[in-house]
Amino acid sequence: MTQPRSPLPPALSRLTLPVIGSPLFIISHPDLVIAQCKAGIVGSFPALNARPASQLDEWLHQITEALAAHDRDHPDRPAAPFAVNQIVHRSNDRLEEDLAVCAKWKVPIVITSLGAREDVNAGVSAWGGITLHDVIDDRFARKAIEKGATGLIAVATGAGGHAGRLSPFALVQEIRQWFGGPLALAGAIATGDAVLAAQAMGADFAYIGSPFIATVEARAAQAYKKAVVDGHARDIVYSSLFTGVHGNYLRTSIVAAGLDPDHLPDGDAAHMDFGGGQAAKAWRDIWGAGQGIGAVDAIVPAADRIAQLRREYDAARERLLGGSA
Repeated sequence: MTQPRSPLPPALSRLTLPVIGSPLFIISHPDLVIAQCKAGIVGSFPALNARPASQLDEWLHQITEALAAHDRDHPDRPAAPFAVNQIVHRSNDRLEEDLAVCAKWKVPIVITSLGAREDVNAGVSAWGGITLHDVIDDRFARKAIEKGATGLIAVATGAGGHAGRLSPFALVQEIRQWFGGPLALAGAIATGDAVLAAQAMGADFAYIGSPFIATVEARAAQAYKKAVVDGHARDIVYSSLFTGVHGNYLRTSIVAAGLDPDHLPDGDAAHMDFGGGQAAKAWRDIWGAGQGIGAVDAIVPAADRIAQLRREYDAARERLLGGSA
């Protein structure tokens, strides 16, 4: 039996489209986050994208001020909240420092990845924020909620970057058997139709990353953006070689690095390094992307991409529901 839904936290209840823009390692930065939030979806970035660490304070100041100015100028359509992604894995030696900066700015949403910690969740709650935790199966989902996460991000097969192996149908239905709180779904979601489908199967939000690589504001090389536009699901390779954790990558970037994408050895999770070493180099040279890139056909401003998602979402509702609420 499906668990009854809980009311969404205020931070997640004022989106104009049920979408969370996923944090893109190296790529997401204030310009993209601000554009996403102004267009009505949650914009996010990894704290580790701010280098040196002192830049995180500058970025949070920039984002906070820009969104406050937008709200003053557009009281009828306030911006969506933003999120900061924190890698909780022991290899992240910046975690405590970055959390202190997030506390200073009272970051509304913290997305935690590669580990769940009670103290992190409690700390975010203490300043009035909420935590959403990345999970790839039901076991990790239960652990995250037991340790105090507000909600979950179910990362299913086909998602860009670090991704799971499970069907989104299987993953969402297992979680919804016992959890009625905030739930986002990641996994090849690139159209408004897919956003509605995510809600239909039980998620509250779609978690979308790869389509935002091919935006004007994204801090990605032009060749990377073009590869997303030109790519298809068949061009995505699932491998643990580059960071020690399984993820999805563009075949063209693997070939360009002189590797055979069809015969990659396994990586070693014991040697993950998110402090700016091997993992950062991997994401710079080996380009992450999800299986949904076949729906991305142009490099456009983020606001235009979101407007297209909204049109598709509304059309899908009209088609399926006949315009009924």
